[in-house]
This record gives sequence, structure tokens and C-alpha cells, in this order.
Amino acid sequence: MQPVVRLVAAALVGAGLAAAGWFVGEGFRQGRTAERVVTVKGLAEREVRADLALWPMRFVATSDDLAEAQATLARAEAAVLAFLAAGGIQRDAIEVQGIDVTDLLAQAYRSGPVESRYILGENLMVRFADVDAIKALSQDVGKLVEAGVVLTSEGLRGPFYLFTGLNDVKPGMIAEATANARAGAEQFARDSGSAIQGIQRASQGLFQILPRDNAPGQSEELQVTKTVRVVTTIDYRLAD
Repeated sequence: MQPVVRLVAAALVGAGLAAAGWFVGEGFRQGRTAERVVTVKGLAEREVRADLALWPMRFVATSDDLAEAQATLARAEAAVLAFLAAGGIQRDAIEVQGIDVTDLLAQAYRSGPVESRYILGENLMVRFADVDAIKALSQDVGKLVEAGVVLTSEGLRGPFYLFTGLNDVKPGMIAEATANARAGAEQFARDSGSAIQGIQRASQGLFQILPRDNAPGQSEELQVTKTVRVVTTIDYRLAD
């Protein structure tokens, strides 16, 4: 009986090894099949125009007499409001964000003589949908200087132009980027003698709002016309 038992045991061991070999081979085969993918990126770009302008304006008045400085600041505000109204900016589009007063003699670490004790500053914010009107006014800001308004560097910087319609262009741009990715995958498949079988994995990059003219010192928010960009990354399965 012992030879028979040994024979049966050997047969079982052999069958087990054969089965294990089959599973290992099948695993490698499936692994190779799973790796037969091509990763492609699809790009979509669209030129858009800003639909909202924000123009922060700051002007100051100085004097040794506080009342005189206040009167000068009030005249400057009236000149700024008149300038904006002449350009078609309604009063409800202009917000006074605050007035600050600096007393140089009250500063603990002041050194040297003081020519004007008080510095008064006022901050305005213009929020307007007609970006062309704001752009035209910003190019004519020299009239305020001629009227005696002392604009600070913040006030002379100019408006910022925003594009708020991103949600409106997203669906079309995603479709375009996906179509471009598929076209790239199909070209790759043709060149390699295969065909795309379906999507294995897909991801969408962030939407970027970029300057149309990518020149030094020209940031996106300073340009009326912008470029919106999105990139999708898709893994396609390949089949013979």
C-alpha cells in the first residue's frame, strides 16, 4: 500500500504544481493585458473677455491743519466722483471703503522735521461691468492729476479685469479637450497596429485663466482679453 500512497501523493503534488504554474502564468498574462493602455492628454483653450472691472483708487491730502486737510480731501473726492460720472460710472458702482488719518507728530519713532503734520487718505472701489468704459477712463486719469488730486501709487496702478463666466464655458471646453485626447489615442493606436477599446481612467485638470499676451510684467488681471485653458488626462485600453 505504501507505494500506492506515495504514487497518489506524488500525483497530487504534481497537479498542485501544475495548477500553481497555470495561475501564475494567467496572472502574468492578465497583468500584461491590463498594462496595454495609452495615456493621452487633451488640451482646450478659449479666448474670453473680462466681464467685470474692479478699480481701487486712493488719494491723499496733507496739511499742518486737520480741518484744511479734510477740506482738501473732500474736494479731491468730489473731483474723482465727477470724473467717474463723466465716464458713465453710476454712483452705486462706487464704494467709499474708508478714510484714514496719520498724525506724524504722534509717531513715537519719528525723526527729522515735519512739513505737514496730517496725512489723510481715502480709498474708493469702483465695481463696474462695462470694462471698456473703465479702461477708457483709466487711460485718461491724468485729468485727475491736473485737477489737483494726489493719487497714490495704488490709485495709479489702474483697474483689474475679471472673467466671471467660467461655468458657462466649462462644458464645451471639457468636451473639446476629451475629443482631442481621443483623437490622439486613435492616432497612436493606428500607428501601433491596435485599436482603442475604452477608457480605463480619466482625470480633469484645473481650469486656468491666463493672460492672452504672455509678455513680461503683463499679468492676467490687467488684461481685458484672456485665455482659458484646461487639460484632461485619459488612459485608453488597447486591443489588437
